[in-house]
Amino acid sequence: MHYPVRFATRPLFYGVLIALLLFAVTLLYSAQTIATKSLSTGHIGADGGHAPMYRVYGKQAPTRADCLATGYPCYTPQDLETAYDVNPLLSKGYTGKGQTIVIIDSYGSPTALSDLKHFDADYGLPDPPSFQQLSPLGSVPFDPTNNDQVGWAVETSLDVQWAHSMAPGASIVVMTSPVSETEGVQGLPQFMQLEQYAVDHNLGKIISQSWSATENTLFTPAGKQQVLKPFNSFYEHAAFEHVSVFAATGDSGSSNPNVNGNSYPAPTVGFPASSPWVTAVGGTSLYTDAQGNYQSENVWNESPLGGGASGGGISQYYSEPLYQKLLPASDQKLLNGHRGIPDISIEGDPYTGVPIYLGFPGLPSGYYIYGGTSLSTPLWAGLTAVANQYAGHPLGFLNPKLYLLGSNSHVSKYFIHDITSGNNAYNGVPGYDATSGWDAASGLGSPIAAQLDQALKYTP
Repeated sequence: MHYPVRFATRPLFYGVLIALLLFAVTLLYSAQTIATKSLSTGHIGADGGHAPMYRVYGKQAPTRADCLATGYPCYTPQDLETAYDVNPLLSKGYTGKGQTIVIIDSYGSPTALSDLKHFDADYGLPDPPSFQQLSPLGSVPFDPTNNDQVGWAVETSLDVQWAHSMAPGASIVVMTSPVSETEGVQGLPQFMQLEQYAVDHNLGKIISQSWSATENTLFTPAGKQQVLKPFNSFYEHAAFEHVSVFAATGDSGSSNPNVNGNSYPAPTVGFPASSPWVTAVGGTSLYTDAQGNYQSENVWNESPLGGGASGGGISQYYSEPLYQKLLPASDQKLLNGHRGIPDISIEGDPYTGVPIYLGFPGLPSGYYIYGGTSLSTPLWAGLTAVANQYAGHPLGFLNPKLYLLGSNSHVSKYFIHDITSGNNAYNGVPGYDATSGWDAASGLGSPIAAQLDQALKYTP
């Protein structure tokens, strides 16, 4: 997820941007060089649900040392497995085996599977036991000259490759819609049909959504009747079916757009992350040592450069859920009886991004460095697949367990990295500071996976 301005609202601007980007990429590849600076501060995609492109790497799979040599870091799957303490689980065979992650995107990618196989071969990962890309609502032929479809293809590969990186033993199902989600109601009824199909057909117990619409754009009669009410009822149903649903908080910090692409002047949040029955995922800037060991994190925010920031804030529609009433009085004052997001966070900074392999028509094949909460969300989805296997059953809706564990700072420090630095003010809109415990910029914090999985297993 990244910029609030949609291609649908500024097609000429972004069409020129994409053309310039592709020209620059072609030059880079023909010269067999590596880009060391951002080619674009925009993103390839149709809405805030798409990942920001920070830079092109090249045809060879980069290591962290390779990226550092360019002046900008990046993280490999093994780096993030180390940083978030996933290795002790993987070494004992807890790889997400027996679990399935369901990913929801518009259009999908014509090369999602072949891109994943290339990524796996380069980074020493096994292919997933099963991969399916399903289109029960129909599909649209891929057009490499269509910027919107290219953006969703990028998003699909990012979601697939990095959910798989955290749970290499889990199966993956990509559910695609023939309608592009942009802003407001557009595309959301189709997404709900896909998610209902996934739950009704028991395709998997984890749903990952790396897309977002500003909550306020859904306050219309159509938005309430077609999106806010039915989605929330569905998510409640999914929770009772023991399905874990994740949604990205967005990449515009406290600032989000209306249907015309203009930012609201006051803090807003994104939907479906704001639903009380969804686990909302924010993005951080992760710092490790040379071996990938965790050092620190802060709230991802690229202001004043204009490169995006992690979404978060207070819902103007949903009431405070029972599990957030466990938070202390200072948080209750901020929430004022409303739902606050994010619930949790993890690496999402595109300046310390991750490589994904792209091989579809329209872009030169190779590795590109991405980030945003479009990365953060599938990372948590993958970690949950591992946690489900460790627990021996689907953990389902995680928030009650997470807040029970996170409400006691003396205990939670063993399971969760408390993020206390940074804020998500963006685009001139006031934001929220990271503080000790839960906050509306980083949630409860990021995972210490091995200890967190043990705690989740035994938390009622």
